[in-house]
Amino acid sequence: MRNGLLGVLLVLGVGSNASAQVLDLETCLKMADTANLSIVNSRLDVTMNKSQISSYLTARYPKIVANADYRYNAIIQGQLLPGEIFGGAPGTYQAVKFGVPFVFSNSIQLQQILFNPQINYGISTLKIQQEVLEIQQKITERDSKTQVANTFFNLQAINKQIGFVDSNLVNIDRLIGNMEAMERQKLIVKTEVDKLRINRLNSVNGKQTLLANKDQLEMLLKILIGLPEDQKITLASDDLVEKSILVDGNTINYPEMELIGAQIRMNEEEKKGNNMAYLPSLSFVAGYNYTYNMKPEDKVRQGIPSAFLGIRLDWTLFDGLEKYYKQKVTKISHMKLENQEELLNQQLHMQTENAKRQIEIQVNSLGIAQEQLKLSQSVYKQTELQYNEGTVDSNDLVKASTDLQQSQTNLVVAYVQLRQAELEYLKNIGNIK
Repeated sequence: MRNGLLGVLLVLGVGSNASAQVLDLETCLKMADTANLSIVNSRLDVTMNKSQISSYLTARYPKIVANADYRYNAIIQGQLLPGEIFGGAPGTYQAVKFGVPFVFSNSIQLQQILFNPQINYGISTLKIQQEVLEIQQKITERDSKTQVANTFFNLQAINKQIGFVDSNLVNIDRLIGNMEAMERQKLIVKTEVDKLRINRLNSVNGKQTLLANKDQLEMLLKILIGLPEDQKITLASDDLVEKSILVDGNTINYPEMELIGAQIRMNEEEKKGNNMAYLPSLSFVAGYNYTYNMKPEDKVRQGIPSAFLGIRLDWTLFDGLEKYYKQKVTKISHMKLENQEELLNQQLHMQTENAKRQIEIQVNSLGIAQEQLKLSQSVYKQTELQYNEGTVDSNDLVKASTDLQQSQTNLVVAYVQLRQAELEYLKNIGNIK
């Protein structure tokens, strides 16, 4: 009995509110869609990248920069000039100071990009990055919902197993009561009753283990669907684990293939960007400056305006072969991505076919487990009847009880393994809703 309960636990894996919230699988998946933090963060990544695209697009707009420079020249800057300018002898020099102590300068400049190939490349890259993030969001949603469904079915399986244990305890308590009466009448020895008491203690211990595992799974489910820790929950139907979830198993969508396809397009854009880096960038520039000069002791106050318009060309004529080697790296990366795409396609198809076969295997295992349970129930009832008639001893009764409990465990395991196989298949084809 104890080994059987531990076996189902290995397969299954892993409160102050007045009323418990009733949950079905559909409700759990909907709650996870809005409250699961992994899903929420994946959507925030998509939103953040959209803002980055908008920010990058501002490079197309004109840039206007204003500057103000208010300066006091404690020592006027000087410069040596040929002395002959001032009537001196050739070959001599004289220091001359330029400027005034107080200089107030204000300027405003405008720059408008007319042509910059790197901007167009950057925008294309960000748009593909947006696709990548959206695909990753779908993968995150799929994986999170798979975890929710798996946890939900494990909880249902534990509830079903606890129900079996409770039913067995009722039968054992009834038998112990009958045998204690027979013991008092000196019809059987105490050892016969103790064998059933040991069996009962094993069942009680197994139930406690199941309840502890149930608490862990409930806590995990609350985290996955965004419920508070103290919220009591109960599952809407304990027999849902017996119903197939293969509503639509024909629609195949491999988000991993979409992801690597987007990465290949990103690589192609990177190649274009490397080629565009050979081209120059062209900008329109304009500026206005007003400088006010003051020398109070000489009563000098003079403003000098200036302005300009122009075109600026920036062109890297030689970069030390940097772009050439970048192109080589990009080409090798492209070859690697194509190989990964082919390998991934083969792996996904293999996993899908394996998942299909696993479903067939688990369906057969479930049929065997159901038949075993029917036989075990029949054997137990017959053995109990024979024991009451005195034709078999307590060892046969305990063995029949243990076999029944093992069959019950096997049935729960078979249901869970079948649901897990279906989940794995739906996950592989990207069809968990």
